[in-house]
Amino acid sequence: MARAKRKRDPVFRSGLERKAWEAFPKGVTYETDKLKYTVIHEYRPDFTIAPNTYIETKGRFLSSDRAKHLYIKEQHPKVKVYFLFGNASNTLTKSSKTTYADWCDKHGFSYADFYKEGVPKEWFIK
Repeated sequence: MARAKRKRDPVFRSGLERKAWEAFPKGVTYETDKLKYTVIHEYRPDFTIAPNTYIETKGRFLSSDRAKHLYIKEQHPKVKVYFLFGNASNTLTKSSKTTYADWCDKHGFSYADFYKEGVPKEWFIK
C-alpha cells in the first residue's frame, strides 16, 4: 500500500528512493542522520627535497588531487608540499573563475608556474 503524499515530502535524489520511501511504514525518515567515516589512502610525492618537504608537479589539478592535499595538510601539519604547475593560471574547471594559484593561496600552499618562472630557488634553502 502506497503512502499518501504529505505536504512536506522529502526531496529525493532518485525515483527509486521515492518509491521505496512510499512503500515503507510511517515513521521512516529520509537522510536525517550523518555518519562520519575516514578513508585511508597513501600519497607518494613526486619529489622529496628535504625531510617532510616535497614538490608535487601538476599539469592538471583535479578535484580529487585538491581534496587529497587538504587531507594531507590536515593530518600531517609538519609536511610541506610545494606545487609546481605547468600553468598556475588554469582554472579549476571550465566553468570556474578560480585558478590553481587562487586555490593554493586560499589553502596556504606555496606554488610556482614552471613554464613562466621555473623552480623557485628558495624551495631548496633550509
